[in-house]
Amino acid sequence: MNPFDIGRACALAVAGGRELAGHAARFGDLFPAGAFDAGLHLSLGLAGAFGSPLATAAELQAVNRASLLVFAVDRLIDHEAGTREEVAALIGDCLSESPAGPAGAFAADLRAELDTTPELASAWRDQLARMLAAMAREWEWSRADEPPAVEEYLANADSCGASFVAVSHWIATGQVGAPGDLEVLRPAGEAVQRYLRLLNDLATHHRERAYGDCNAFTLGLTHDEVTERMAVLAREAHALIEPLRGDHPRPADYLAWQIDYSTGFYGLSDFWAAT
Repeated sequence: MNPFDIGRACALAVAGGRELAGHAARFGDLFPAGAFDAGLHLSLGLAGAFGSPLATAAELQAVNRASLLVFAVDRLIDHEAGTREEVAALIGDCLSESPAGPAGAFAADLRAELDTTPELASAWRDQLARMLAAMAREWEWSRADEPPAVEEYLANADSCGASFVAVSHWIATGQVGAPGDLEVLRPAGEAVQRYLRLLNDLATHHRERAYGDCNAFTLGLTHDEVTERMAVLAREAHALIEPLRGDHPRPADYLAWQIDYSTGFYGLSDFWAAT
C-alpha cells in the first residue's frame, strides 16, 4: 500500500470505530465497558479497513458489526454462561427469528442489514450456527476432565469467528452471488481460520490460562510447535488462495490480508480491553 492508501484505510478505520461505538451503545449491557472499550472498536475498524482496502465505509459496516458480534457472544459463552442450558439458550436466541435477548437482537439486526437472497441468508445463518456450536464445544472442553486432541481442536476453529465474519462481509458487499460461491471459498477460508486460531492462542494464552479457556498451550503444545504449525497452515492457506484470484479476486485478497495483517497486529497488541 502507498501512503495515500494507508491514509484512506486509517480514515475508514476511524469511521468504522465510531460507527461501532454508536451501534454498540444501542445494545447496552451486551458490551460492558470493562471488556469493550474504544480501543476495541478502533481495532475492529482497522482490521476491517485494512482487510478490505478497496471497500467503502458503507461496505465495511457488515464486516465490522459481524466482528463485534463474535466478541459479544464469545464473552457471554466463555465468561457468563454457567450451565449447558444457558449456553443453549444463548445460541437459540442468536439463531431465532424473534430473539428475546440483546445478543439475538444484535444478530437479527446484522441479518437484516445483509439484505440478500433467501439462499444466501440461509447460508449465512448456517455459518453463524457453525460458529456458535464451535464456541459451545470449547465451553465443554474447558470444563472436561480430558482435553481434546490437537487436530480436533483445530477442526473446531469456527469458534474464532473468522469464517463467519468473512461470509458476512462477502454477502453484504455482493462478492458472492450464491451459496456455491461460498463453498468454493470455504477450503481456503478454513485454512486461514485455523492459522488465525493458533495466532490468537499465541498472542493471548497467558490471559486465557487465567480464565481457564482451552487453547493450543493448554493442550500441551510448545511455543515452537505452535509456530511450526502456523507456518504449515500459512503455506496451505496461500496455496488454496492463489487459484481463487481469477474468479474471486476480492475474497482472495481478503483472505491473504487476514494472514498478514493479523500477524502484524497480534505481534504487538490484542483486541480485548485490559481488565
